[in-house]
Formats: sequence, structure tokens, C-alpha cells
Amino acid sequence: MSVQLEEERARAELRARQGVGARYDAEAAPGAELLWARRGTAYLARKLNELTDEDLDRPGRDGASRRRVIARIAYQARALAQLIEGVRMGAAEPMDGALDAFEGEIVDAETLPAHALRYLFAHSEIHLNVEWRDLPNAGWRSALSRPSGWAITPADTVLLRARGVWGGAVALGDAPADLISALGEQVGRYWRARGLAADLVLGPAELARWLLGAGPADAAGLPSLPEIF
Repeated sequence: MSVQLEEERARAELRARQGVGARYDAEAAPGAELLWARRGTAYLARKLNELTDEDLDRPGRDGASRRRVIARIAYQARALAQLIEGVRMGAAEPMDGALDAFEGEIVDAETLPAHALRYLFAHSEIHLNVEWRDLPNAGWRSALSRPSGWAITPADTVLLRARGVWGGAVALGDAPADLISALGEQVGRYWRARGLAADLVLGPAELARWLLGAGPADAAGLPSLPEIF
């Protein structure tokens, strides 16, 4: 049985168990991308829980500030949730600079007590998931305004979130090589579908650095992901 069929069966069984009244993603929602974003968020949450408060104050991989990583990912979720809410309410805002509007809050969040920073991460994840779940079919297909002129839909932002959370997991410590490779394959399919890359040739280590924004994709002759966040 294919992975897609297994996932569809799992979703059907979950709905049957939860019964009438439960709420789900719309049919038009990008199921594969949402799965990767949610798996990445869950993995990052587990890595965060494994860190002591003292560990949180120490730098992570390549000297990255772990506090900065968590604060930025939390406010990325806030920025995305606001954008998706705008689409749902018929008042979508421009995407460019959406996260930049939270720069002051990100700086402040870095200095929060450890328990408050952990709560910020958890609450922002819940907020974003609620907005994803409540976005109707038409909303997923709508265009988000971008002053730079590159067209994007709410469905495209989910892959950006996946990159953010998996990159965060790498910055905190490490991420499973097989999952990093699978995410890389998905990124390759994303670009090939748009005629922008013939193949993704990065290995797990290079891909991990790319997720952190080191940019080896440029050296490999491949386009980078849109730098919206």
C-alpha cells in the first residue's frame, strides 16, 4: 500500500474515532506539506523538551542562539496565523515583511524566562494549527498579496513553515537524516513542478545546512526557497 493511501486510511480511521462534531483540514488543504510541517513541529517540540533550562541558554549547532531559534519560530507561527486569518476573513495582508513586523517581540522573547519561552512556542503552534484547520477550500487557493510581485497561495506557506521548523530542529542540535532527505526530495518536487530545477542533489549534511540558511543550493545550481520568512 502506498504512503498516500496509508495516510488517507489513517485520516479516515481518525475521523471515525472522533465522531460527529470534530473539525478537520479542508479537502483542498495541502496534506503532504501540512504533514511535514506538523511532524517537524512535533520533532522540534520534543528536542526543546529534552533541553534543560541551562541547555536553552547555551548555543546550539554552528553557534546559533537556541533562544533566538525558538523565539523566531514561535513568531513565524504568529505571522503565518495572522496571514491565514486575514485570508479567512477576506482581508488578506501583504506577505512581504510579515515576520519583520515581529522583530521587536522576537528580541524581547529571547530574554523571557525559560518556561515562558517554551509556552510561547507551544501556544503559537496551536494558534497556527487552528487557522490552518479553519481555512476553507477557497481560502487555500486564494492569492496572497506580495509587493515583490511573486504570486503565492496559503498552500505555499506551509512548505515555508516546514523549512522553518526543521531548520530549527537542526539549529538546536540535529535532525534525522532520513527525514531531512525526505524533506529535500519534497522540496525538489516542489521546484521541478514549477520548472525551476531538474533535480535536488544535496546530501543530508548539505541539506541540513541549507535548511539553516547556509545556501549550498546556490552552489549546486539550484534555486533557493522563497525568502519570505
